[in-house]
Amino acid sequence: MQRRVALLIFLLYLANVSLGQHSVYKRQLTENWRFQEKGGADWLAAKVPGCVHTDLIENDIIEDPFYRLNESKVQWVDKKDWVYLNQFQISKKEFERTNHELQFEGLDTYAKVYLNDSLILHSNNMHRTYTVDVKKFLKKGTNYLKVVLESPIKKGIELYDALDYKIPVSANDQAETGNVPEGKRVSVFTRKAGYHYGWDWGPRLVTSGIWRPVTLVSWNKFRIKDIDVNYSYTNSVHVRANITVESSMKQSSGNLELTINDTTVASIKKIKLKAGSQKIMAEFTIEKPKLWWPKGMGDQHLYVLKAKLKSDELNDSVCYNLGIRSIELISDSNFYFKVNDRTVFIKGVNYIPQDVFLARVDNNDYKRVLMAAADANMNMVRVWGGGVYENNRFYELCDSLGLMVWQDFMFACAMYPGDDSFLENVRLEAENNYQRLKKHPSIALWCGNNENLSAWKRWGWEKTAIKEQSLETAERIWKSYDTLFHHILPTVIHQHNPLENYWSSSPSASQGVPESYDSGDTHYWGVWWGKEPFENFNTKTSKFMSEYGFQSFPEYSSFKKFAEPKDEGVYSDVMKHHQRSSIGNATIEEYMNREFNIPEKFNSLLYVSQVLQADGIRLGIESHRRNKKCMGSIYWQLNDCWPGASWSSIDYYGKWKALHYSVKKAFKPVIISHEFIDSNLRVTVVSDRKTVFVGEVEIVLSKFEGDSIIEKWTKKVEINSNESNLVLALDKSQLPKGVDKKTCYLNLILKEKNQTVSTKNVYFLPMKALKIPCPKLTTQITIDEKKNNIVVKIKSENFAKSVHVVSSGSDNFSDNFFDLPINGEKTITMGITKTDDVSTLISSIKLFSLWNTLGK
Repeated sequence: MQRRVALLIFLLYLANVSLGQHSVYKRQLTENWRFQEKGGADWLAAKVPGCVHTDLIENDIIEDPFYRLNESKVQWVDKKDWVYLNQFQISKKEFERTNHELQFEGLDTYAKVYLNDSLILHSNNMHRTYTVDVKKFLKKGTNYLKVVLESPIKKGIELYDALDYKIPVSANDQAETGNVPEGKRVSVFTRKAGYHYGWDWGPRLVTSGIWRPVTLVSWNKFRIKDIDVNYSYTNSVHVRANITVESSMKQSSGNLELTINDTTVASIKKIKLKAGSQKIMAEFTIEKPKLWWPKGMGDQHLYVLKAKLKSDELNDSVCYNLGIRSIELISDSNFYFKVNDRTVFIKGVNYIPQDVFLARVDNNDYKRVLMAAADANMNMVRVWGGGVYENNRFYELCDSLGLMVWQDFMFACAMYPGDDSFLENVRLEAENNYQRLKKHPSIALWCGNNENLSAWKRWGWEKTAIKEQSLETAERIWKSYDTLFHHILPTVIHQHNPLENYWSSSPSASQGVPESYDSGDTHYWGVWWGKEPFENFNTKTSKFMSEYGFQSFPEYSSFKKFAEPKDEGVYSDVMKHHQRSSIGNATIEEYMNREFNIPEKFNSLLYVSQVLQADGIRLGIESHRRNKKCMGSIYWQLNDCWPGASWSSIDYYGKWKALHYSVKKAFKPVIISHEFIDSNLRVTVVSDRKTVFVGEVEIVLSKFEGDSIIEKWTKKVEINSNESNLVLALDKSQLPKGVDKKTCYLNLILKEKNQTVSTKNVYFLPMKALKIPCPKLTTQITIDEKKNNIVVKIKSENFAKSVHVVSSGSDNFSDNFFDLPINGEKTITMGITKTDDVSTLISSIKLFSLWNTLGK
């Protein structure tokens, strides 16, 4: 085995360790917050972390902006300045500590911060953490902290008007919806989440507030500020840890101890602690290390690393979780990832923030969404560049679940200013977030931006800038791009870790070169924006597909949470308002009409939209997995930030759409897949296992009702690791003649040791041309008290397409939107939550299938 040298990627979980008298004390300032419109008379109760919009909702000043058309009624909020005020107490003992600082993890966005009437901070970046030494401003007893938030729209207009040229910005900045004078798209001037200004799946609600915690950090004499670790390994890991210590003592000494899983691995005695900051290096070895692997490749092993520093009666400790792995992006003419020297096919999804109002997203929300991704057999999540660098809990969960993270820097679908102050602000933002997140073993890639290069080179922005402004202006805009994405951001990354993976723009063929199907990553939107048929997924495959998708509507129970019965109808004002794609509802209808009869009933139409989306995207995923020149399939998108139509597989309220169940099947380690080429059937088996798969393929030609099996083909198969093999080809001449294609289908079954591993159904005609009978479904519902589950057993007399089981429960069923054959049987379960009334839950369970949409 060749010797590999890599930097250690390690996972940061800051924790307090009880070792006697601590030198460091932390207190989050969450109580006693009030707010007002600047210049107003009334002070109202506020929540921190939070934002102005949610505080206005809590105080009954505005109605829920997500409900019906309320978004349009609150566009005045972002034109105002707001003031937040906090009152907190400092005891004599606290005051006598030698060092005090305030840490602001998230100020949104233009903020002046005053402590006891002294200006201590002027912030202009939502994505940065600001730390201020406040020792000289604090008082014993009552202290007042005031945060004045300037309107991001007013400030944006000021910056827009001060520039002597126009910066191209996509129409995702919904300036017209926001009633911005002259429709000025000002989002790019402010280092703030781009999606707050609108996107083609979300509203325009430009927030202000204190969106992450404010913490008072006090410490005596010394503290451990950070640990930076690198390593080299073959059969053992040699670790070099640099511990940054801050001290306010002119001369003292201390003892440093490092432990792995509570076993001491390094100890340094009588370290001279000097006033200021110093680095202390410690080295140790981990024999026969257990590596961290992505989901599906091995265990997600994490070591517990502790650093303890003690001097006299004081001590400070920092605890981290440590994941040992190497992740390498191969981006020559190919584009693929190797983890611990093994090539991996990426099965992933694009993630957006879970709410427009970010502070409403809690640990349970992160757990619910990311566990759903892992449950659907994914191994990567792309944190998209129009949102935020996510909460620490997000990355901790990715570490433990084996979800690699493709981390965009926060730039999307726009060009950006290039003045020195803007670029330095971005540099500090990048440095701040890289230092925070680099320690997570799940971080696989840092990407400069989302679609900025494509917009400039492929969407016509460069040509328009030359035509409408000048060649010199276009060159100036490009120079800003080049400086930011080809110099500043990679320098931040590589100065700390030369081996770290950085990709300047998604999609692209290479640095500064627009996307190509022959190299780099691609975003394929021929399906949807180009209105190309789903079958084009079979031919439009690239080296790595990092975006593609199709929309659907949320299910009817979710619709009822943001609308009223009078709003039913795809083209009602409310449904159009909650559809932000410029071609949205009409495009869903157009594709639906190709395959299905468009239902007359509204709830049926919502359901069919999900079946349509699921079938189409599964086709795309399978095409990527079959074609081994393609080494990644990351669909758009996992989740929503508000309720409405979108490309998501999980809606805003946490309900799995048909797509998520379909993705779970398509991303299984071993799948059976198909395509028709000139009406001839080609059946392929794909395996991601690291061992050889041995099994049997069955192809059964079955009827929808009556006598089930018409004909059957079988074949033994053997698939090597990470292979895609054509296992069976049936020419159209081999299919039975005289069979009515309207009344039958092919059932593809892959078995291993007589157990079904993967299955799918193949139809000869569009769904609307098939003669699907009433499935005659029956249910038996029981309660598994030991597992606290509802158990639903479903039987069908005839074939059933896309059986949807609905309930009033807040949890999701273990499976849904599944097909059943003649005399089929399926058992599914759903967890009972604390808020569920069991009798109500049982009575609410109903079945729905495609037959119900036919109007028969």
